[in-house]
Amino acid sequence: MRPGRWLVYVAGPYSHGDVVLNVRAAVLAGFQIKQAGHLAFVPHYFHFGAYLLPVFDYEQWMDVDLGMLRRCDALVRLPGHSPGSDREVELAKTLGMPVWLSMAECLNHLSGSVRKVGAA
Repeated sequence: MRPGRWLVYVAGPYSHGDVVLNVRAAVLAGFQIKQAGHLAFVPHYFHFGAYLLPVFDYEQWMDVDLGMLRRCDALVRLPGHSPGSDREVELAKTLGMPVWLSMAECLNHLSGSVRKVGAA
């Protein structure tokens, strides 16, 4: 990551409700973060790999997601029922990273913020 840019983990529903709409919402959130000059990790992108090569079960995907979350600077939680996203929020809080509960809150923070190099 270049100095000054945040790497934001996008947490939101995947399997509860309409998967296509959930993936769309997460991808659009990632795009908004990129448009704000920062980086997004969108675990929903794995949807396409899981569709083409369905070899991981739920907990294996959570292991990948939680491992990637540990490398991020912050988390934004999209609305909707999601036990997996709730686990991601809890880990982010445990790690002491910022947790934003809406895209508006996330973008508001990112628009006026430059991440300090080495900050958590």
